[in-house]
Amino acid sequence: MQLEVGSILEGKVTGITKFGVFVDLSEGKTGMVHISEVSSNYVTEITDHVKENQIVKVKVLSIGEDGKIRLSMKKLNGDEPEVKKAPPRREVRQERESKSDFGFQKKSNQPMSFEDMLSKFKQSSDEKMSDLKRNMDSKRGSGGRRGGR
Repeated sequence: MQLEVGSILEGKVTGITKFGVFVDLSEGKTGMVHISEVSSNYVTEITDHVKENQIVKVKVLSIGEDGKIRLSMKKLNGDEPEVKKAPPRREVRQERESKSDFGFQKKSNQPMSFEDMLSKFKQSSDEKMSDLKRNMDSKRGSGGRRGGR
């Protein structure tokens, strides 16, 4: 049987490592299924999915010039599972933008002058520093004089 990229074969698991599974194919050739190609689910322990001497179906992903054969068990059906994307973070992004703009833009479409922006930034910075100082003082417990004199 000719070994070609994309072909689906059966083989016997001959070795299991923490990074993949070695599969004995026809004609004495051996290929490897990387841990990321064992299952469409996250794999922590390969032995939960395959056992030594088990007969498995694999798909040939590539055959390197050096003779290494890359195999996959999760791509047998030809369709890969959808990659889960993080949900859009519009609310967080808008909230972050509103907190970080320091009110640099006026409500109208007219841009603020540099001096106005600097004044707003300084005011916002002073407020944040006083809040921070008040918070730190309350944690230290400094209600009055230090040193007990």
